Amino acid sequence: MNALAAALNVTDEPLTDTELVSACVSGDEEAWGVLVDRYSRLIYSIPLRQGLSREDAADVFQAVCLDLVAELPTLRDPQALPAWLIRATARKVGKWKKRNDRFVADDGNLAETTQDEEQLPDSLIEHCQRTQALRDGIEGLSERCQAMVRMLFFETPARPYKDVAQALGIATGSIGFMRMKCLDRLRSVLERVGL
Repeated sequence: MNALAAALNVTDEPLTDTELVSACVSGDEEAWGVLVDRYSRLIYSIPLRQGLSREDAADVFQAVCLDLVAELPTLRDPQALPAWLIRATARKVGKWKKRNDRFVADDGNLAETTQDEEQLPDSLIEHCQRTQALRDGIEGLSERCQAMVRMLFFETPARPYKDVAQALGIATGSIGFMRMKCLDRLRSVLERVGL
């Protein structure tokens, strides 16, 4: 049994970044999959918000993951991983834009530009960090609460209560109370990380 599987048998709590990084550095491929899955939306969101196509965002994602594999053993503070990923992705996006915009002027004529590497605005970095904290907070909820939060708040359109109740195997009248308990738990988790 690998280190990740052993840890999963001990507790139902999601593994911390420190535990995942340690398992990844030890060669645990399953831990690598969990780590990439945890941060894939964060990494993809940055190039997409900066106007890259999905294909180009996928290229940036792969490049960031390659950098992460190389840098993971030297990461001093695994809790700083989200910030590291945001900076690394921003650098990749800037380099991608610089490389691809190098010979295209605003008027459409070919010309060499001298733009410096584009930096992500602080507001976007803060948004990415808050969004990732929300994802992490939801992962810290019970499976039932995770399912409810996703059905009620992340599906478009949101599911009617009767459909949510049916999917969760509970009475429709219980949805409001359960939703309140789940959101209270989520609020507590987010307050612990300063949100």
